Amino acid sequence: MNKIERLNLIEGSFTNEEASEILMNIFLTKINFHEKKNFSSQIRYGIDDETSKKRIPELKMQIEKLLEIVKEAKSKNQKMMITSEINIALFDD
Repeated sequence: MNKIERLNLIEGSFTNEEASEILMNIFLTKINFHEKKNFSSQIRYGIDDETSKKRIPELKMQIEKLLEIVKEAKSKNQKMMITSEINIALFDD
């Protein structure tokens, strides 16, 4: 059986502004990572990185969904409870 480590990334109650800032930073960082990875692949190999090309629009769709949730929370004057866990599995190829 492979070892799995769990890391707690986010846990708590946030205003919609705080939640938006935290989550947008995470999504934008991931988009930036994939844009750089794709650019590097284009420069080095002359081809797109297919995983990154697929992932960027998926992440952008998640941002749109996030903005809808934040808008709803704001309109209802509600806070947001956010939890996020990172699971890391070690394995051999």
